[in-house]
Amino acid sequence: MKDKKIENMKTGGKILGDVLSELVKSIRPGMTEIGLDRQAEELITAKGAKPGFKLVPGYKHTLCVSTNDAVVHGIPSSRVFKPGDVVGIDCGVYFGGYHTDMAQTVYLASEGPKNAEIERFLKAGEDALFAGIDQARGGNRVGNISASMQAIIEGSGFSVVRSLVGHGVGRELHEKPDIPGFLSSNTEETPLLKPGMTIAIEIIYNMGGAEVVYKGEDDWTIVTADGKISGLFERSILITDRKPVILTPLASNR
Repeated sequence: MKDKKIENMKTGGKILGDVLSELVKSIRPGMTEIGLDRQAEELITAKGAKPGFKLVPGYKHTLCVSTNDAVVHGIPSSRVFKPGDVVGIDCGVYFGGYHTDMAQTVYLASEGPKNAEIERFLKAGEDALFAGIDQARGGNRVGNISASMQAIIEGSGFSVVRSLVGHGVGRELHEKPDIPGFLSSNTEETPLLKPGMTIAIEIIYNMGGAEVVYKGEDDWTIVTADGKISGLFERSILITDRKPVILTPLASNR
């Protein structure tokens, strides 16, 4: 059963990585959030999988699209992307009875000079994600992942969101253990990582303060309390005795 789980998660993860790679290449000013969502659904279903997020009770979309100050769970709307927007694209795929989960944040730069601070902000997030992934090895602990991500984000002058974390992934979209982007206790007190575990490592962080609030009354969209931009990067990972396996690889990425 474990071999079947890993095989199906690798297949579903490859589908998800290919879909998100296509979305990252195609997103541009003038598109709408809901248009990007429809594109994602068409791509996933064409590959023989299902949008994992649509299996979450009460959620009706393929993506969560979190633009600028939106942190997570942004419901795709008719909002038109503009030059300068920072867009977090979070997507899940359900294939063969198993979920994979993945996110990437992109900067829709204008034709003129790029905002160096936004580029530094996004690089810190991606660096933190891959530092966390590098710690995801059998015998290490969740705290090793958390501490490595926190060091890069806070060392860059940004804030890790405390109320939102990564998680186990498999039969369910969200499983134990939690995988925080920060270390709140002694590393030895955090869960042990064992070969065969599948987890979604996710760094959720803000350019300003760490505080977040719900926006409006949709009960989904979470935004930064200070209105500054947010970013998230996520990959589903298979723990082994050696180098972790990225189940959801992004094309042209580490």
